[in-house]
Amino acid sequence: MIEIKNKTFDSERALYDSDGITLENCTFAGEADGESALKESKNVCVKNCRFELRYPFWHDAELTVFDSTLTSTCRAPIWYTKNAHFENCHMESVKAFRECEAVKVKDCRIISPELFWNCKNVEISGGEMTSEYFMMNSSDINIEKLNFSGKYSFQYVKNVTIRNSVLNTKDAFWHSENVSVYDSVITGEYAAWYSKNLRLYRCRIVGTQPFCYAENLYLEDCVMEKCDLSFENSTVNATVNSVIDSVKNPLHGSIKAKGFGEMILDEHQKEGADCKIETF
Repeated sequence: MIEIKNKTFDSERALYDSDGITLENCTFAGEADGESALKESKNVCVKNCRFELRYPFWHDAELTVFDSTLTSTCRAPIWYTKNAHFENCHMESVKAFRECEAVKVKDCRIISPELFWNCKNVEISGGEMTSEYFMMNSSDINIEKLNFSGKYSFQYVKNVTIRNSVLNTKDAFWHSENVSVYDSVITGEYAAWYSKNLRLYRCRIVGTQPFCYAENLYLEDCVMEKCDLSFENSTVNATVNSVIDSVKNPLHGSIKAKGFGEMILDEHQKEGADCKIETF
C-alpha cells in the first residue's frame, strides 16, 4: 500500500485509477475545483480526510473510509461502487449512494436527499440518517440501531430486515416486498400502502391511515397509536396490544386488538371481504 498523508488535491481525477493506496489527513478542495478524484480506483483506504469536491468515489471497488467528512459540495460522492465500508463518517452530500453493491455503513451521520437509490446488499448499523426517498428501489438490506428521519423511505424495496431502529418517516414502505421489522418505532402518516409480505414484530406504529391496500401483512405484538382508518382493502393478520383508533374495510385475514375506537364497515367494502375482527 502506498501511503499519502497531509496532502491537498483539487485537480480533475487527481488519483484516478489508483490501486492500493492509503490516504490519511488529506483534503480534496481548492481553486481547480476538479471532479472524480478517485474514480475507477480499488483497494483504497481513507482515514480522517475531507471531501469538498464532486464525485470522488465512482466505479470503485474494495473501498474503506473512516472518520471522514463529505460536505454538501461533495455531490453524488459514491456511485457504481462495490465492496465499500464507511465508518464514523459525516456526510451532507446530495445523492450520496447510487447503484452500489455490498456496502457497509457503521455509526455514520448522513444528511442526503435521495440516499441509497438502486443499491444491493447494504448493511447499516448505528448512526443517524436524514433523507427523502431513502433506499428507493434497493434490495437485500439489513439495518440495526438506526435513527432515521425523512419522507418517502423504503419505497419499492425488496428483502429488507430492520431491527431496533427508530423511523420518523412519512409514506414508508410503499410498494415494498418481503420486509421484516423487529422491535422498532415507525412514526408517520400512510405507512406501508401497497406493500407485500410486510412483517412487523413488537413494533410501535404511530400515525394516520396505516397499512392500506397491503397484501399478506403480518403484525405480532405491536402497538398502534393515533392510527385511524387502518387496514383499508388489506389482507392482514394482526395482533395489536393496544386500542386501534379505527379500522376501515379490511379485506381478508384477522385483526385482534385490545379494543377499537371505531369500526367502519360501510357500503364501500369490497365484495367477498371476510376479515375477522375481535378484541382480547
